Order: sequence, then C-alpha cells, then structure tokens
Amino acid sequence: MTIKKENPVRVRFAPSPTGRTHLGSGRTALYNYLLARRTGGQFILRIEDTDQKRFVEGAEEELMQGLRWLGLDWDEGPDVGGDYGPYRQTERRELYAKYAKELIESGHAYYCFCTAKDDGHEEAKGKRQQHRDICPSREVVSAEASQKIASGTAHVIRYKMPREGKITVEDAIRGEITVENATLDDYILVKSDGLPVYHLAVVVDDYLMKITHAIRTSEWLPTFPLHGHIYAAFGWKQPTWIHPSIFLKPDGKGKMSKRDSEALMEAGKPIFLSDFAKLGYLPEAVVNWAALIGWSYDDKTEEFTLDELIEKFSVEKLSPSPAALNFTKLDHFNGVYIRAISPEDLAKRIKPFFVDAGYEIDDEKKLLRVAKLLQVRLKNLTESPAMGGFFFKDEVFPEAETLIGKKMDAESALALAREIEILVANLPDFSMDTANQPFRDLAKKMDTKVGNVFGFLRDSLTAQKVSPPIFETMEIIGREKVMARIERGVELLDGLL
Repeated sequence: MTIKKENPVRVRFAPSPTGRTHLGSGRTALYNYLLARRTGGQFILRIEDTDQKRFVEGAEEELMQGLRWLGLDWDEGPDVGGDYGPYRQTERRELYAKYAKELIESGHAYYCFCTAKDDGHEEAKGKRQQHRDICPSREVVSAEASQKIASGTAHVIRYKMPREGKITVEDAIRGEITVENATLDDYILVKSDGLPVYHLAVVVDDYLMKITHAIRTSEWLPTFPLHGHIYAAFGWKQPTWIHPSIFLKPDGKGKMSKRDSEALMEAGKPIFLSDFAKLGYLPEAVVNWAALIGWSYDDKTEEFTLDELIEKFSVEKLSPSPAALNFTKLDHFNGVYIRAISPEDLAKRIKPFFVDAGYEIDDEKKLLRVAKLLQVRLKNLTESPAMGGFFFKDEVFPEAETLIGKKMDAESALALAREIEILVANLPDFSMDTANQPFRDLAKKMDTKVGNVFGFLRDSLTAQKVSPPIFETMEIIGREKVMARIERGVELLDGLL
C-alpha cells in the first residue's frame, strides 16, 4: 500500500478512559499522528467512554496531558471541537441506537433476552459452544420482541452471525485474513443499558467521521472479522486497517502484564505516559524509542526527531511481529536528546528535580552554568540532584577517610591538604589555564600522584566520588565556599591524628 502526500488521510486515536494511559496507547496515537501529518491529513481524538462501569475519573485529562507531553496535537476532539462531533461516545447514544435498529430491520442483528441462567449459556461457554447455537432469541419474530421490550424485559442487541460461509478482511501489513463464519459468535452490539459496545460504536463512528485509515494494535485481530461483517451489513466502504504489533516483556518472553508493569516501575522503568516525565525522560527520547518498537526506516538509522519521523514514516515499514521493550535503548536515546537540547532548555527541565529533592534554586544563572556542566554526563534528568546537588548546598560533609589518597596515610594526606589550601588561596582564578599546572607541580613537590591532589579537591568540595570537571566546579561554587570546604577537609584529616 502506497500513501501519497496528495492523498490526505483521516485517522483517529480512540482510547477508553478506563485507567492510566499505557505506552502502547501512546505508540498507537503516535503512528496515527505521523500518518496524518505526513499526508497533510487530520488526526482525530475520540473518547470511547461507553464502558461506564470501568470509567476512571481523571483518565481523560491524564490521557490528553500525556499526548501533549509527547508533542502530539489533534485537529478534532472533545476539547477542540470539529465538524464530526461529538467526540465522546456517550454523547452519541442516539446515533448508535439508529444504526442498531437498521441492523435489526435488515436481519443482521436481533434483540437477545437471554440470561446466563435460562439459556444454559454458562455451561455452553465451558464447552466452547457458540451463543448463537443455543440462543432462543435469535429466531424471535419482531412483533414478539417488541412486546417484550415494551413490557420492560431486559435485553441486549446481538449481531446475527451467518452459520455458513466465510469472510475475508484485509490488514495493510498482514494481507488478507479469511475466517469461517462458523467460528464466530453472535457478538453483543448494544448492552442492556442502551450503550453500544466497541464493535458497533467503532464502525459507526469511523464511517460518520470519514476515517480513511484505522491504526490499532493486533489485540483487535480476533474481532476484526466481526467488524468486516458489520461494514458489509451496512454496505459501507471499510477504512484501510492497520494492526501494528503488541509489546512484549523486556526479556521478549510473553506479553506485558499488570504485574510486569509494576515491577518495571519499581525498577525505575515507566510503562504509563505520565510516569516518563516523573522518571526523568524527555518526550523527544520517548517518541523516538516508541516509534521504533514495531517500525524501522532502514537497518542503520535509529535517531529521529518528531519532524524527521513525520517525513520518513510509512505504513509499509510497520512490523507485524511482537516487539520487546528495550529500556537500555530508551536510556541511550534520553542521553542523546539531553545533549541535543540547549543548556537553557536543560536548565528549565532539571529545575523541578532539584526542587523536588529539597534544593532552593534562586539563582537561575547559576543553574544554567550547572546545566552546561552536567549536560554531557546526564542520561536521565533524575540524576541531576545526585550529580550536581552540592552546587546548591551551603556545606557538604565528606567522610574523613575519603580524603586520604592512594598509598597515603592520614598524616601525609593532611600535609598535602594544607599545601592545597595555601595554593588555592593564592590562585588568581580557577580556570584550567591558571590552576592546572600549579596543582601538578604541587603533586611533584609532595611526591604523590596528581590524582591524590585532585581527589582531595573533589571529595572536599563535593563529598562525591564522581563529579564534573574540578576547575569548572570550583568556578561555580565560588572562592568563599571553596576555601570553606577545603578548610573543613583539612580539619577532618587533622581529627584523624
């Protein structure tokens, strides 16, 4: 299938607000968005909220926030309007009732008055028997059905699946799929509360909203033939169906479960969109990573901005094979994009992590200098406070033993520390050009390794075993605090004697 730019598509992302927005939903939205933007078409957000028993308050808002965090905007939707609204299914009840009635009148659906107790359906389910084979309502004449409905008898509406023949439906990345009708059940289309299930609503909505391409995960393949039947019953042209792969666990062994998601979260690996930002990931990295879970441009190119994905995305290169989540790759992309953004942008993004860690950030210029220093080292924004928190402390508290260099004892370390204190006090500035050689000369004079000189400086100034380059660090800390921290280091060593 070839999609040309002169043929704009209309695609939709249609989630249910029944819980938190999963990465898989984010990827589905991304693929729809990329196809719409590449062809100059429209990307529609539709909320499929007919399952009121599973409705979760706030889920719709979280969903929209997550999509916008990824950089995905929609052309039509419940919050922006459009010519094909309403965009929440609970606001379209009358439409579904109209089309369900059409299916009944054409003989493609029927009112079902069965209960689990009176039709033996529970026993039949255990034997994998089709509901249609035991349903007395299937052949109830319309007059009798109308009488039951008028008397208030509870009922649903089911699709009247043919007992013979077969149906062929086509997926853009899998080709034709042919299924014997005998293997398909009489699926419920409208529930007893009058609201439609997904199978009817998605067909009606896609048709009325003029959807040309429907991208949804392969989890919908089992009921794909039913949707083909419903389209045929109405005599409507089907959209181009596209079913990308599902996600597998990071080890590639099986589909992700709720327990797997919880375990990943405990390990600092998010699976819900709203958690990626909290755990220090950039939306640019998540978009790049998610796009490649089931799609590839070629066998060598991996780094894509959102604009580049729009330019290069094509349905033909989607893979039908399940894809394992590779968080190592996500961490790699995160580091790439941290280094790609401007220091000013990075400073804004790391500030909340410092604040959440209890640091008071009242000097934006200092934060920018810190951001520049950390930028080449960060793989995740959450690392910022641990890596650079000492810049915003009045004091640091190293352990005395850490101030003793290799092959040194407390006495020789103290002697070196006192020489370092004198040298730093007399340096005109802390630049590399000014300070580097004097420290090296001092190491030679004290007959010790240069690493012991810089090790004392690092430990006394940062109380960390790993820190940014020492001279830039000293410049940002400032002379007064540098001297105070070195003096404290000297005191700690003196206390060991």
